[in-house]
Amino acid sequence: MEQFQEKVNELFAKHETLLSRKNIPLEDGNGIFTRYQHPVLTAAHTPIFWRYDLNEKTNPYLMERIGMNATMNSGAIKWNDKYILMVRVEGSDRKSFFAVAESPNGVDNFRFWDYPVTMPDDLVPATNIYDMRLTAHEDGWVYGIFCAERHDPNAAPGDLSSATATAAIARTKDLKNWERLPDLKTKSQQRNVVLHPEFVNGKYALYTRPQDGFIDAGSGGGIGWALIDDITHAEVKEETIIDQRYYHTIKEVKNGEGPHPIKTPRGWLHLAHGVRGCAAGLRYVLYMYMTALEDPTRPIATPAGYFMAPENEERIGDVSNVLFSNGWIADEDGTVYIYYASSDTRMHVAVSTIDKLVDYCMNTPADGLTTTASVETLKKLIDRNLPLLK
Repeated sequence: MEQFQEKVNELFAKHETLLSRKNIPLEDGNGIFTRYQHPVLTAAHTPIFWRYDLNEKTNPYLMERIGMNATMNSGAIKWNDKYILMVRVEGSDRKSFFAVAESPNGVDNFRFWDYPVTMPDDLVPATNIYDMRLTAHEDGWVYGIFCAERHDPNAAPGDLSSATATAAIARTKDLKNWERLPDLKTKSQQRNVVLHPEFVNGKYALYTRPQDGFIDAGSGGGIGWALIDDITHAEVKEETIIDQRYYHTIKEVKNGEGPHPIKTPRGWLHLAHGVRGCAAGLRYVLYMYMTALEDPTRPIATPAGYFMAPENEERIGDVSNVLFSNGWIADEDGTVYIYYASSDTRMHVAVSTIDKLVDYCMNTPADGLTTTASVETLKKLIDRNLPLLK
């Protein structure tokens, strides 16, 4: 018994060292944002009592009974002065679930709440749920919109890979007790839907991503926009593409809204992900754009290329060469905490400010969509800079 308890104590001591580790900002950067030395969450951050049976009689060898594989794709919200992540935790069984982790400062000391989220099922239960966006809406509710994945009922016999996706909707007042609303009704598959934080023309507004299939966007043109009469029976009747996909760009295969946009005096700040195909498979990067304050569907700034791409160890993981973000927090002082996952494995933070992000969007040239246009844009900057060097 004494030896068993010593092993348990050692497990908790190592875990506490990990949880309380200070995260250091990295000095080298591009002036737009600051990365941090360590991930903010990994599978090892999940509680010891989630993974181990701590009873010597039922687990005499102190084996890990329930394996955790990844912590990724987390929604984010400031709640009771804490930085909250609604984490997609994936077990070793490939099933994802939601769990809340909170930090006092937004960059380290993230700790999970004791229990994962108990999310009620829809009428047709999903096999897997993941990637929740959190929106504190002006109607007083906190909404979570996430992907509900099911095996395709029309799959051929023996095809265990084909799947369907719907946008699931739930709401809460405390992040613990959730009311499940019916899944969003649309003409196409929807894995990437985000709720705008304000009413638009008296209606709920959604950023969508229409797809022909579970993976391929197909005829889906990009990030869509739809107005919903009733969030408790949400249905997309008309969808307008506000951020298109283009050939030979970072978003030629598909693109999708990340977290809900941040409202600024200059317009709405958007963070999104773009996907292109390459020899290594699909490459996911993050990019930004801005839309007009009075009309969130009208783009006013579209910086070329990616805002953030995987670097160093971020490129390695379960699904390599991927960055994905569906959560950020803007503090009252203008600091912005961008929470992003790398390679479907771990969570990171990058810190910027609203002023910097607006400057980046407004003053970064747009993509001219050809080599000739890119060279001309570069030459204009060179022409402005060379006289300053003399």
